[in-house]
Amino acid sequence: MLIVAAILAIFVYGIIAAMLGTIMPTFTSLTGEQKGYVALAQAMGLVIASVSAGPLIDNKGKKTALVTGLGLITISLFWLPNTGGSYGQLLPTLLLLGLGGGIIVTGANALVSDINPARRGAVLNFLNLFFGLGGLATPFIAANLLNSDTIRLAYTAAILTLVTFVLHVVTKMPPPSGERSVQWSQAGTILGRPALWLLSVFMFLYVSAEVGVWNWLVEYLVRQGIEQSRALNILSLGFALGLLIGRMVVAPILVKVSAVNVTLASAALMALTTYLMLETSSPTAAGAAVFCAGLAMAPVFPTTLAMVGDAFPKGTATAMGIVITSGWIGLAISSRIIGAIAGEGLDNLRTALLLLPAGSVVMVLVNLALRPQLKAHPKK
Repeated sequence: MLIVAAILAIFVYGIIAAMLGTIMPTFTSLTGEQKGYVALAQAMGLVIASVSAGPLIDNKGKKTALVTGLGLITISLFWLPNTGGSYGQLLPTLLLLGLGGGIIVTGANALVSDINPARRGAVLNFLNLFFGLGGLATPFIAANLLNSDTIRLAYTAAILTLVTFVLHVVTKMPPPSGERSVQWSQAGTILGRPALWLLSVFMFLYVSAEVGVWNWLVEYLVRQGIEQSRALNILSLGFALGLLIGRMVVAPILVKVSAVNVTLASAALMALTTYLMLETSSPTAAGAAVFCAGLAMAPVFPTTLAMVGDAFPKGTATAMGIVITSGWIGLAISSRIIGAIAGEGLDNLRTALLLLPAGSVVMVLVNLALRPQLKAHPKK
């Protein structure tokens, strides 16, 4: 039941991760800059959650954290159709959605991360493939079953989240550890290691790229003149399916190939595929490029967390909290930049989205710089 609960929580997170990008083109009354601020509101919720979720889990338990996060998501999804696309109402709604999402992604990963420490990377990749499944479901259902009806989509997701909430309420989970996740007695040692900051920058750049696709791909394709339902299917059966399949494939690979090598290959392929994604106007070619981008990105988030766990056998939760927070900060900053540049035309949005391949190139350089730092502090 613990595994089922964690899987459903990550599935819900995948649903809401794809939600904003799925409904973004329907915000016709908003400017590109306002859409950027809406994405920023969700990102700020994730940042706040990543800072608070660790202490909440350790003091109150994983169950309290997961139930709280799912409750916040349920409330925000039921409220979303009542915003009427109003900028002033969308901001707090997406902030609440991000807050709930950040809590459950931390709680669910914490719930399963200690099942098999020797194969942490493979276990976390298996769990997070259900994130890809949730991300696939949102745009696919919107395009093929709900006729891109934002109201029905939000209510459908809210009901599913409510069911997951009830399951978590009745599921027995381990008691709280009684220790705060952020332990300041260890902070000096952790913060003094360059490996932490390199891993944080790596996650910062990765999350900026991944969520950049989730939030802006459909908008970009629609501006190219591609029908919205087809654009949603490209996001679903292209990007989300690539993430799903990639995590299925990489789990056994990580048993034999080091995490740092897997993430290096991923970063290089991300640079190539996200650039190709922006260079084509053909829906078929765009779908193929986006699918390959999903495959490339698939291992990065869970495998980077596994690298943090291996590099910091003491103060693991503190280190993970810093790295995850860096990822959400990347989302917040990139959302603001992309929204500011995007404007109303296709060329402006394309220029803004070039941040994705550019950031991926920097990820390659960061990975190369990280290697000697990891060797300097072998696992104990």
